[in-house]
Amino acid sequence: MMGYLGFIFSSSASARTTDHVHLDLTTAYAPKKPVVRQPKPPSVPIPMELVMTILESAYENESLHAYNALLKNCALVSKDWSYVAQKLLFRHVTLTTQTAYIAFREAVDRATPRGRSLGDAVVRMKVVLDQNQPYRLSHRSFARAVSLCPNLYELSVAIYGEGAPGLDIVGAPDASRMKRSAPSFDETTLSILRSGPQISALQFCNWTDDSSSLLQLLDVWSSLSALDISGTTPRLDKDTVEPFPCALRELRMNFQASPSMEFTRWLLYNSTGNLRVLDLAREPSPDMLEYLVSEHGMALESLTLPSCGTHEGAAAVRRCEALRELKFESAWASPLMYKTLPPGLQHLAFGVDSDTALLPVIQAIQRSDDLRVVTMHVWHGGEKHPQLAKVTTTCARKGVQLKVTKDISAFRELTRGDPVPAATYPRTRSLNNLLYMASRAATTL
Repeated sequence: MMGYLGFIFSSSASARTTDHVHLDLTTAYAPKKPVVRQPKPPSVPIPMELVMTILESAYENESLHAYNALLKNCALVSKDWSYVAQKLLFRHVTLTTQTAYIAFREAVDRATPRGRSLGDAVVRMKVVLDQNQPYRLSHRSFARAVSLCPNLYELSVAIYGEGAPGLDIVGAPDASRMKRSAPSFDETTLSILRSGPQISALQFCNWTDDSSSLLQLLDVWSSLSALDISGTTPRLDKDTVEPFPCALRELRMNFQASPSMEFTRWLLYNSTGNLRVLDLAREPSPDMLEYLVSEHGMALESLTLPSCGTHEGAAAVRRCEALRELKFESAWASPLMYKTLPPGLQHLAFGVDSDTALLPVIQAIQRSDDLRVVTMHVWHGGEKHPQLAKVTTTCARKGVQLKVTKDISAFRELTRGDPVPAATYPRTRSLNNLLYMASRAATTL
């Protein structure tokens, strides 16, 4: 047994061989080409001229508020973009407090190239002189701000008087607001204004009991061609002898009470044959309307009235033979007026309610060969007017652009443009107008 077992074990031991096995787990693939990493090309910045062109083009497609918001965001992109965006932002400047004036004064410091560039960019400025504000903008700071902008074209000034303690109620009626007192401009302020730019357009809104502030500012600038005045009705001083020297191209008035014939004659004495745009926000007296049409109607190109529902209003429109734009916010107009519209009319703007007679409007559109735009303010059920669709189809067939809004503020914005000469109507807010404003700057600096 032992021999047998020994045979088995001895034979198996002798049969065992030792082999060294090498395991190669690598799968055979074709050799890869070495990866050659290309160097990253240097970044090429967008030329600032192109950036400025793009940002400028957005001006015509956005509201001013939205456009300024865009520019503020662009100013955060980079240092170069910041300078371009700031220069565009400074075309329109608003100052309402002394703190804002101090920041503006430092930004347009004419001792530095950047400050001169930003100051030169300002073509429009709006200031608020409110006696109720604790950090109100002072008169002299207002004048100094104007003097820092040699290319200023349009200036808007709003003055609010000081209310009695505890009686300064927000939303108070206009009549009570105009009883508040406010100081007139002193000689130092007026002297600073005279040493500054000779502006072309002035907007003045007076909510005080002082009727002399307007006359003070009108005495500063002999270069005005556009004037927009509202609020307290101005009165001529007894010693006022010389008529207003400017030949106005554009006049808008919105006083709480109709100005005297004496003031209107004084204001427009040198504007005969030159006045092109007349905008009356309040219903004029028959005598006032007769004077304006007889003296200035032949040269008028744009006329805005509160309404055209009377025979006097229709007759006034008929006498303005060169009229290319007619605007009124009332939903009622005399059918006779539509029958006798001037043949060269390019823009017609009016209100529409549920009772507006639209058939005369449709017939006027059909007869006209020069009409370009019709603007409607739809209100008081006007959107359900049975002939509204007919107006739309008539405009489409005649190739007339139709603009419709339910917002009176939007209606006014659509029908008012920049205060510059216009070749066609309606006037618009455009980049070309801004460039025109900058090119027309005249300064005594």
